[in-house]
Amino acid sequence: MSISVDLSSKTALVMGVANARSLGWAIAEQLLAAGCRVGFSYQGERLKGELDKLLAGREGVWTQQADATSEEDLTALFARVKAEFGTLDMLVHSIGFAPRSAMDGRFVDTTPEDWNTALSVSAYTLVSTARHAEPLLNAGGSIVSLTYHASQQVVPKYNVMGVAKAALEAATRYLASEMGAAGVRVNTISAGPMRTIAARSIPGFGAMYDKAAAAAPLGRNATPEEVGKLALFLLSDLGSGMTGQTVYVDAGASIMTMKVD
Repeated sequence: MSISVDLSSKTALVMGVANARSLGWAIAEQLLAAGCRVGFSYQGERLKGELDKLLAGREGVWTQQADATSEEDLTALFARVKAEFGTLDMLVHSIGFAPRSAMDGRFVDTTPEDWNTALSVSAYTLVSTARHAEPLLNAGGSIVSLTYHASQQVVPKYNVMGVAKAALEAATRYLASEMGAAGVRVNTISAGPMRTIAARSIPGFGAMYDKAAAAAPLGRNATPEEVGKLALFLLSDLGSGMTGQTVYVDAGASIMTMKVD
């Protein structure tokens, strides 16, 4: 069974696509397939080439460099959104980072600098981008971000990023409570292990990826396409009654304490 979603009259901003394996791109593909006009922001000129390749030949798209931790860059980005679209229907936050030093060692040894970087980039930018987007968001608008189950249970070596994801999920609820009066919904997707650039920074990720698949009720990990489809649901009118939620797409791995063969 399939449901056709027509977003030809809608606009979206997708922030944080690094390459074809980015979950932000998996979401963007679904939006583009539904006819949505989409703008993209990227972090640094180094990533521009990858994004340009992904968007080659596509209509109704544009890109702009923006450091999500820079108020100046965000002001310029949302001025571009207004110039291109007038108003905005959907915002996708696919941004997260922690220094490698914070992932390699013990959590108790996290430095203030690494803590602040991880929380600022991975969680506070959801708040700041929502604030900049708010004047442009139409009633019925939707914001979606990406989180991970390490916010709720310990994942070895995820360290401060687990704390950052917990902050992101809490921020989702607070934003939803304030923005709901304007008809704007805010949700976050907790995706299972995915082979993304971000995953490479987690020591031992390959072994964790395989163990998660073995433990999941479906016997596999979820796919980026499944993340994209869930995001399409949450961003479109199909998810019109949902806000403030952390929604899992992980083949059921998060419900398991252990699996006995």
